[in-house]
Amino acid sequence: MEVPKFNFKYISFLALVSAMGGFLFGYDWVVIGGAKPFYELYFEIDDLPSLQGWAMSSALIGCIIGAVLSGFIADRYGRKIPLILAAALFILSAFGTGAINNFTLFIFFRLIGGIGIGLASTLSPMYIAEISPAKYRGQFVSINQLTIVIGILAAQIVNYLVAEPIPEDLSPSGILESWNGQIGWRWMFWAELIPALAFFLLMFLVPKSPRFLVKIYQDEKARSILNKIGGMNFATTELKSIQETLEDNKQQKINISAFKNSGVKSILIIGIVLAVFQQWCGINIIFNYAEEIFAAAGYSVGDMLFNIVITGSVNLVFTLVAMGTVDRWGRRKLMLMGSIGLAIVYAVLGVAYYNNFAGWPILLLVIIAIGIYAMSLAPITWVVLSEIFPNRLRGMAMSIATFSLWVASFVLTFTFPILNNTLTASGTFWLYSVICVLGFIFIKQKLPETKGKSLEDIELELTGKK
Repeated sequence: MEVPKFNFKYISFLALVSAMGGFLFGYDWVVIGGAKPFYELYFEIDDLPSLQGWAMSSALIGCIIGAVLSGFIADRYGRKIPLILAAALFILSAFGTGAINNFTLFIFFRLIGGIGIGLASTLSPMYIAEISPAKYRGQFVSINQLTIVIGILAAQIVNYLVAEPIPEDLSPSGILESWNGQIGWRWMFWAELIPALAFFLLMFLVPKSPRFLVKIYQDEKARSILNKIGGMNFATTELKSIQETLEDNKQQKINISAFKNSGVKSILIIGIVLAVFQQWCGINIIFNYAEEIFAAAGYSVGDMLFNIVITGSVNLVFTLVAMGTVDRWGRRKLMLMGSIGLAIVYAVLGVAYYNNFAGWPILLLVIIAIGIYAMSLAPITWVVLSEIFPNRLRGMAMSIATFSLWVASFVLTFTFPILNNTLTASGTFWLYSVICVLGFIFIKQKLPETKGKSLEDIELELTGKK
């Protein structure tokens, strides 16, 4: 059998453009952390914990809405159109969040950005998985996580560069009247306009997913795209495989009852648990509440912004490590390593806080935790979610899993201040350690290895048809 000659330039272009949704996801998700010390003073909510929590978590409500909408839109209109919509929402959110002077409108534009995140987080990895050859799918889908990490790091660097140096003895009123307190935090949000506009324009150059085209009876268009990806023989083989998995189901209406099938239900449960676990493993707390975590370790606001850039850089480096190992070591092994590794680090971090350690030991443990997460649970969860669901139901199933992820993220973000106050930092990280142990047990018992298999082969295997 002739070995396909893949057009890696073309595949990389499609992956990189669609993964810009991941970049904007990462930027929009983290930029608010750097702006937090300034907009809280500007909107006079610095002594109102409930509104502080609402400002930080409001985008997550938008994420949940976007995730719910993504399944319906993706199964009806494909992956391309909703990604263009996501880009438009990022543009609107970036401009509006920085332009307003009213807290209610601030929340409104954060919700708009959250909807964009919900759409992009569901559809970018899904699209990349559907245009990637099986042998290299892990690497290409990991590009989406890489762009998320680059987006996070970009937000951290922008926040650090935009914010003028803050004297340690400057009073809250002094911070409010400073350039940071009046204008600087706005530019943190406005900087997102450049990549958002680029994403919006470039998405018009990307074709629709070949698997979606087969689903809507446009087989020849699908063949043309597959031919560009891997040549004529690859296109013929892939098209036949896609047609076979979709043929028996084309006439069936897609709704929630489709998940009553025991094989499909078990796959969905795996997807939901992995999505929830990726959030409840606790690492995103370090990004969302970096100010509180580093303050507890004795760092000032200025030091905190610099430390966040360090953590973002580590996040990037170890995401690159994940891209080099995901198709060699496999998804399951990396997920197991990540969950038990985080459990150990959190246990030690809890001891460090309990014994009132401060400064570099805390920073070192945080860096180790981020490195472990970046090369395992962060990218690999998205890879697994993008490939385990059946072709016909992929949009809705991915939507349900992503919805679960953002609900879990909201619960995590909302409960951290409460846990931190009741259990203290040490008890909170010990709780996350226990969750990571439970995640390790679930992955070991339930998650099969999917590396090197076509999406159609994975579907047949997981639904018990092979």
